[in-house]
Amino acid sequence: MFKPEGIFPALVTPFTDDGKSIDEERLRALVNHCIELGVHGIVPCGTTGEFVNLTVEERKRLLEVVLDEVNGRVPVIAGTGASGTDQALEMTKYAKDLGADAALIVTPFYLKPADRGIYEHYDTIASKVELPIILYNIPQCTGVQLTWQMVEDLAQIPNIVGLKDSSGQLRYILAVLEKVRDKINVLCGHDEVVLAALAAGCSGAILASANVIPDIWVQIYNHVKNGELQKARELQYKVQKIARIIAGSGAVGTKEALNMMKIKVGPVRSPLSVGGELIYEAREELRLDLEKIGKIKPKPITFEITEKPVEERFTAINITPDVIKDFKLRVGEALAGKDSEVAHIDLLLGKKDGPLGEAFAKAKASPTPGHEPLLAILEPNLTVKPVTLIVPTVRITSMRQASMVYGPAQTAVAKAVIDSVADGTIPKEAVEELIIIANVFVHPTAVDRQRVYINNYKAMRHAIRKAVEGRPTIDELIENKDRSKHPFKYTP
Repeated sequence: MFKPEGIFPALVTPFTDDGKSIDEERLRALVNHCIELGVHGIVPCGTTGEFVNLTVEERKRLLEVVLDEVNGRVPVIAGTGASGTDQALEMTKYAKDLGADAALIVTPFYLKPADRGIYEHYDTIASKVELPIILYNIPQCTGVQLTWQMVEDLAQIPNIVGLKDSSGQLRYILAVLEKVRDKINVLCGHDEVVLAALAAGCSGAILASANVIPDIWVQIYNHVKNGELQKARELQYKVQKIARIIAGSGAVGTKEALNMMKIKVGPVRSPLSVGGELIYEAREELRLDLEKIGKIKPKPITFEITEKPVEERFTAINITPDVIKDFKLRVGEALAGKDSEVAHIDLLLGKKDGPLGEAFAKAKASPTPGHEPLLAILEPNLTVKPVTLIVPTVRITSMRQASMVYGPAQTAVAKAVIDSVADGTIPKEAVEELIIIANVFVHPTAVDRQRVYINNYKAMRHAIRKAVEGRPTIDELIENKDRSKHPFKYTP
């Protein structure tokens, strides 16, 4: 009997660019990407695969294509869950006939059956289909908790071979392991707690982020198996932010990461969206962390700033232009954080001999009372380059408020400029040619200096990147126009 072990991507479903159809060529490419990076199996038609937004015909075709492309190289665990027993039974029979190695069946959702109904749902399918079955607990999506007592009962059924738990609750995983570890394999389904779950005794993991960083999860899995916990910890820390963002945004964050890595998987289907489940700030953070671990690779970009064009190794994504020019005036805007420590940066970047140079001189010579500008300085008497002027967005009316703006916010802006030069976002050869003016929003009630620093650093980094790349582009604006909202309003 098949027993699931190792790292399995909860495969996204690649769509055409309009989201209307499954893109089979992209699907095959994604399957091969995951297998080449060492995964122990493939899981199509799960939560990350947006199975609830696929027709039955699409789900069946998806399984056909995946099984054909895998061609026995690794096991395929088919997602066959449904809110009704008959529908789940039909899909499970179909998966068996196609040659799937096992079925992943989510607890029946939406109508929230009682324990008796849940037990009969699984028992009926297991008794009518001779296929290994993996139970699937994801209460944040189903509204139904598959209790450890229920798992203990279901584990007595011979062809129930595993449990995927996506609750993220380690005490639940430990309770299940205590009761049934000798009968079924337990798999972690929550990206943020993989190391802890593996160390506790889980046999592997089925993860959304294993589409994006399968090789790193395989390394973590192998380190734990070999008793090398410190090595596993260091890797988990390295990808923890990626895991957190993807766990919180599901298919949206996973697809956005893959698209940024130039592994084309298309959009998610409505009502999911970038700007919704994956907020724009998180998308920019996801990009930066993918760059740090080498998943988004630098490529040569030509900057036309000085008389002689400058070529820089730039960590480019699919919308980054090959030639970045016209530095007379560029704009960038970004938001980071929440509550009273939220940061918002409106940024102007341009050449000293252009209109921004005139604005810079005017702001210094004739400051608006309460909005006095200050040069960004990282250390005493060490002005950053490009020279950067900080202007408070909110009128400063107290010393405490001034200390926040001209303290942690100022330091954060300066550090962001230095780091943007260091990583090539702003070419080193052009720092003497450029100036920056940053309107910095710090809420008058902000009290946490560390959060003010962190949020302003993030916002400034993202705003610089957007200004240099000319983002959002016209296409991005058109695509997102119906989802746009003011950053400080709670409703669209």
